[in-house]
Amino acid sequence: MAEEEKGFVIRDRRGRGAEGQEAPASEQAATAQSQETQAGQEAEPRLPPSFLSFVYSLGTSALMLLGESPGQEGVSVPQSLSHAQEIIDVLTILETKTKGNLTQEEETLLQEMLYTLRIKYVDKASSSKS
Repeated sequence: MAEEEKGFVIRDRRGRGAEGQEAPASEQAATAQSQETQAGQEAEPRLPPSFLSFVYSLGTSALMLLGESPGQEGVSVPQSLSHAQEIIDVLTILETKTKGNLTQEEETLLQEMLYTLRIKYVDKASSSKS
């Protein structure tokens, strides 16, 4: 029989005291904040995730994959119609599965995002076949 390879174990000890005890939450927060500051990142407020931000994020990703600029000059993402189509399909599934369970604002965003993505996809797909 062949010997089984032994893997390695990763133990995250950040936020733990000297004896491996869990550090108090205030110490953990201070450690995390100092690590962010040390990394040169400014602490920016983060909003909790929402359905709107999720749909917007997926839509923006699909637009970028369709070759649209996200508003940042000089940033280019390679065009990939197949990946954009996958995201459109995911949003279509979300539309179907959440029907009747969304607020008016969520439903409007999802419908408008899908409409825009579908139009742009058809445009890009037809121009690439020509």
